[in-house]
This record gives sequence, structure tokens and C-alpha cells, in this order.
Amino acid sequence: MPLIWCSISGHGYGHAAQVVPVLNALGRLVPNLQALLRTTVPAGFFEPRLDIPWRLSASQQDVGCIQNGPLTIDVPGTWAAHQSLHTDWEKKIQAEAALIRDAGPACVLSDISHLGIAAGSAAGIPTIGLCSLSWDLVLSPFVNPATPEHAAIIHRIREAYAKADCFLRVAPGLEITAFRNRLEVGPIAEPAEPQNDRLRKAIKADITDRVVLVGFGGIPLQNPPFEQMEAMHDHRFLFDGPLPSGLSRVTSLSAVGLPFKEVLASMDLVLTKPGYGTIVEAVALGIPVVYVRRYNFADEQSLVDYLHRYGRGAELTVDDFYRGQWMPAIRQALTHTPASPPPPLSGAQDAADILYTYF
Repeated sequence: MPLIWCSISGHGYGHAAQVVPVLNALGRLVPNLQALLRTTVPAGFFEPRLDIPWRLSASQQDVGCIQNGPLTIDVPGTWAAHQSLHTDWEKKIQAEAALIRDAGPACVLSDISHLGIAAGSAAGIPTIGLCSLSWDLVLSPFVNPATPEHAAIIHRIREAYAKADCFLRVAPGLEITAFRNRLEVGPIAEPAEPQNDRLRKAIKADITDRVVLVGFGGIPLQNPPFEQMEAMHDHRFLFDGPLPSGLSRVTSLSAVGLPFKEVLASMDLVLTKPGYGTIVEAVALGIPVVYVRRYNFADEQSLVDYLHRYGRGAELTVDDFYRGQWMPAIRQALTHTPASPPPPLSGAQDAADILYTYF
């Protein structure tokens, strides 16, 4: 049976969220396609989303950034983790390449692990990168010129990326330069059908309640302002994470019993950081977004620009977020008018059509 080897970053869930729609579209082109998912993203993410047969092979494929919660990058920890990853780098490439050769895939797809790309190339298998960002661009603002190891790590990442047969740059994305052969694909998302009645019943929301999802991707959020959330009358909140006892207006996402994509599609508003999957799906669904910026993550500006051009959004400062001063930004997002209709979500099919040529 035809096999695609997928090297997927475990830095949050955004990279897996880009790969899954591509695999679903490719599965409609390649009969009996199977995927081997090489990643630290848990199986529970893929189970409600991935339509083709797949097997998870748990393995760290890259570092990305080490974070203290979803809003703060641990810069020293990030460089230390990259230094550890690149220890015995050539041995790691060859070990991964041996596994790829044994599996015998038609191609390797990486979002956006440089280990996966270097190993796919070393295995002699066609290797394709896919993403809206690249780790060399994410890390570059944190390079300390007095620390030569930083520049050496960036060089090693770019050297690996250059070995890819091609790179599929997902819109909206950064101006990525490390790859020799770049092809453009459209935005990637697979929005679900809204389940408003089921969700409102599950959280006991009144007909006048505004339902808000507070979720910051796959990285836990520490110490949100639960007391202030409880005081926001006519609002119900779904929170992606553990809750203290005694809350009446805040429900844990895990208690709802609906897949995340259906929850997202059923929201009146989303409060989040600018992350690829949430922003692109919210724009496609017409759901207002209140976002908390980090101001030091490379692709953040392109996503904010996309939201304001095609969707409905407003910024909330970090201080106002933790103080629970949310209502001005919520009102602004609700009244924002998009400048243009959103572009079609063609990226998954665009990428699948390109990948199909390797089968």
C-alpha cells in the first residue's frame, strides 16, 4: 500500500493542523494511502480529524521554541534545547534515514522539521517541506552575536532545509528563503459544521449568553482571570485547560463532549493568541477573534494582517488579559467589518495535487 512519511513538529498543534487536511485531500487522490506520523503530537489530536489509515510513531522531530506558557518564549531554554537536539546531529540524521528507508514511503512530508528533511534526503526519498513559517526565521531574532553557537544552529537548520526537493509555502505565511524550490499553496483549514444547539445545551447557556472560547493552542495557559470571567454576565466561557472548582460561567473544553473543531465552529467569539489554525478557521467561519500578541514570534504579524483583512478581530494586551479587562476588545471585534471576502481554502488540495505527483 502507498505510504507517506510525515515528520510533524510538536510545537503546539498548528503544524499537525496544517498536515491533516493535506493528507485527507491526498487520500482522495491516492487509493489505499496510509500515513506514518512521526511526531510528539498525541494520537487524540489525529483521531477525530484524519480520514486515511495512519500509525503514530512518537518521536521528537524538532524543538521550535521552549515556552513558559503560550505567551512567553524561554529564549535561553530554547537555545539549550536546540543545542541538545544538534548533539550527534549526523548520527541522528542517519538513524532517522534508516527508519525511513525501512518503511519505504513514496515521499517524506515535513512540517517543518529540519531533521525530517535532512533524513528524508539522506534516505534518498523525495522530501517536501510544508508550512507557513520556518524555524530559522523564528529563531533569528533571538540570535546573540556573542554566542557563535546560535548562528551555527541557524546555519544547520537552513542547510537541512536546502536539501528538500521542494517547499510548499502555505498562505498566509512568511517570506521563506531557506528552500531552493518553493511553490505557493493557499490557506489550509477544514472547518467543521457548527453544533450551536448541542454546545449551548452542554454548557447550560441561555439564549442571550455570548459563548466565548478561551484557548491558546496546545500549550497550557497559567492563571487566567477566572474571577473576572465569572463576573461577565451574559457570557459563557469554554476554557481549554483545567479549572478550579465552583465556577458557574466557565466550562472545561474537555467536559463538552464535542470535537474541538465543532466547538470552534459553534463559538460566538474566540479569545486566543495568533496561531495559524485558529485564525484561518475563524476567518473562514466568520467568527470574531480577540487575540493576545506575543510580539516576538515570526509569523504573528502575517496572521494578524490576515485576520484584519478578511475577518473580524481586535487586540487585547497581555496586561488587560490577565486583569480580565476584556469587554472593550470583545465589542471592537464584534463590530469589526472585514475589508475583503476571505480567500478560498484551497491549500490542502493545492498541496495534495503536488504531492500526488510523487505517487
